Amino acid sequence: MKAAVFDSGIGGLTVVKSLLEHNLFDEIIYFGDTARVPYGIKDKNTIIRYSLEALEFFKNFDPDILIAACNSVSAYAIEELRANAPFPVVGVIEPGVLALKRRSIPKNSDILIIGTKATINSGKYQRLLKKEGFFNIDSKATGLFVPIVEEGIFEGELLDAALRHYFADTKPPKAVILGCTHFPLIADKIRDYFGSETILIHSGEAIVEHLEREFEVKKRDKQCSLKLFASESPQNLKKIAGLWL
Repeated sequence: MKAAVFDSGIGGLTVVKSLLEHNLFDEIIYFGDTARVPYGIKDKNTIIRYSLEALEFFKNFDPDILIAACNSVSAYAIEELRANAPFPVVGVIEPGVLALKRRSIPKNSDILIIGTKATINSGKYQRLLKKEGFFNIDSKATGLFVPIVEEGIFEGELLDAALRHYFADTKPPKAVILGCTHFPLIADKIRDYFGSETILIHSGEAIVEHLEREFEVKKRDKQCSLKLFASESPQNLKKIAGLWL
């Protein structure tokens, strides 16, 4: 079984990491649109256009499923991708909400969503959470985390300053949805900031749960192969993948 994984840049490698750890596919084709990252500051129509262009790239590989690992794509372009793809398309937002639901936390718990400006402004996480009965929802666009992670900064004063900048007036929530695939790389620092009692919802693990439950994808007997592509500086993507994966 072959999976295609699409992200605006390198953040989707955190989803790939989870897929590799669970060995759900025989082959993964990853494409990062590194020439046009970040998507999180772009308008809806641009995100849709870029996503459909990526879909045409993936059609060359005849995958069994496409995973849109970018939250901004999942917020704005998932329906267009599904309408134009000859294979199933899965985003990260619905699985993230369902993963939170399965934690069986009280519906009156404080939930914090963090993501790019595009993801937060779409309101998609908020609407789905309210549909599941969660109403104490706070959301913050934390776009500075993206270039910080892209620079390979996972700790230190710069990251600490960004955490204080965004969360100084935020009381520790019961759960934080990491609404950007870059954010799992700084998950430990986010957990340290809020405390060990705060639950973090990670897109990669949520996708694995979703694939196992909804698509009945099973662990493979042989090791998964991985092919990496980027719209700019593919060697840099491969270098980062070597460090992260």
